Amino acid sequence: MSRYDLLIRNGTLVTQGGPIRSDLAIEDGLIVALGASLDGSGKDEIDATGQHILPGVIDPHLHFNEPGRTDWEGFATGTRALAAGGTTCFFDMPLNAHPPTIDAASFDLKLAAAQASSLVDFAFWGGLVPGNVERLPELAERGVIGYKAFMSNSGIDDFSAVDYTTLYEGMAMAAKLGLPVAVHAENEQLTGTLAQQALKAGRTGIRDYLRSRPALAEYEAIEQAILFAKETACSLHIVHVSTGRGVTLVAEARARGIDVTCETCPHYLVLTEDDLETLGPLAKCAPPLRPQAEQDALWTHLISGLLPMVASDHSPAPADLKTSQNFFEVWGGISGCQSLLQLLLTEGHCRREVPLSRLVNVTSAASAHRFGLYPRKGSLAPGSEADLVLLDLTHEHTLQADDLYYRHQHSPYVGRLFRGRITRTLLRGQAVFQDGHFHQSPLGRLIKPASYA
Repeated sequence: MSRYDLLIRNGTLVTQGGPIRSDLAIEDGLIVALGASLDGSGKDEIDATGQHILPGVIDPHLHFNEPGRTDWEGFATGTRALAAGGTTCFFDMPLNAHPPTIDAASFDLKLAAAQASSLVDFAFWGGLVPGNVERLPELAERGVIGYKAFMSNSGIDDFSAVDYTTLYEGMAMAAKLGLPVAVHAENEQLTGTLAQQALKAGRTGIRDYLRSRPALAEYEAIEQAILFAKETACSLHIVHVSTGRGVTLVAEARARGIDVTCETCPHYLVLTEDDLETLGPLAKCAPPLRPQAEQDALWTHLISGLLPMVASDHSPAPADLKTSQNFFEVWGGISGCQSLLQLLLTEGHCRREVPLSRLVNVTSAASAHRFGLYPRKGSLAPGSEADLVLLDLTHEHTLQADDLYYRHQHSPYVGRLFRGRITRTLLRGQAVFQDGHFHQSPLGRLIKPASYA
């Protein structure tokens, strides 16, 4: 008779193949056995009757701003929010840290900060900016998950947008290193010119901002990035796609044999440009929120499988950066990483009847496959790390600001009705969140892609 570290009984496991009633056994941080009425016992046991068990969410795109801008968020507060929301691994973007993560020294500073405070596992995107192409190999040696580049103004003074030469040379270098390049795909010449025209004319409202960042700017930048990916044989990832056509462009390129994927974000799936007028600065982002037709197209692509993954793009800021009467001056970022899974459960599974197995894929498995973490992460199979979310799908509640664990408790999702309550989040079999309580010490580890682990 086996004796396990932890035995979870009577849960409904949500796998990519569908839900199954099963016990789940954990030993040394790994899933070691699945099956109905497993023989043996656990040093600890959980009765999960009536609960669903999912792989921990992998959020491949967020901004925790540490070191240097911890007053905006930071690993301590940000990872508490992640754990409460069912996320067990995240990829932090390079630009909001100060210094930004563009070389080995800045990587080491960020690593020390994360190791001191992160409740959950983490990976880092390195930056691709003008002047640092020759530094990309040292970032690879440190273990970055890939490189992030902006094709439009990042909003951060020390993280410049790439010119075409830098993007081309950076993608060629990344291809040699076997790592992907992620791009913010908006055409800077178009968006920058339209913004300047609006400001010169004194047009500084919400609709003026929306008109300055048309969908065309996204299409053109995606097409340019795909062309460079083809020519350099670089693995390309388009972040926060906001339009149905953007997804289609990526899917068509994949059909032609180009190694490109994309993600969208919860805010594009649950909010529209009309909501921006109601919510104001809390819902400003770039690319901006789009009309209802674009949201419907994104859901269609997500359900069909053309849209493989969803990331929060959590981009917090203090309240005073969200208060300008000039909407162009408002900080563009949405606080939402804690709500990613519950938004998809509510709007996807409960409202649109998206199968739970599909949501598991877009929140966990697809990112694990794409970025070299599978089967270590993103699976409920024996041998995978026991990163798990237990949730009660019968529960519903209205999100309040006091429910948020961010440093700044504001979000456009406050006041929304959510279906499902996350009762526990386990990282390698240890509870990092349980019924409103957190593990008292940081458990997160640096996660590297398989080729550099």
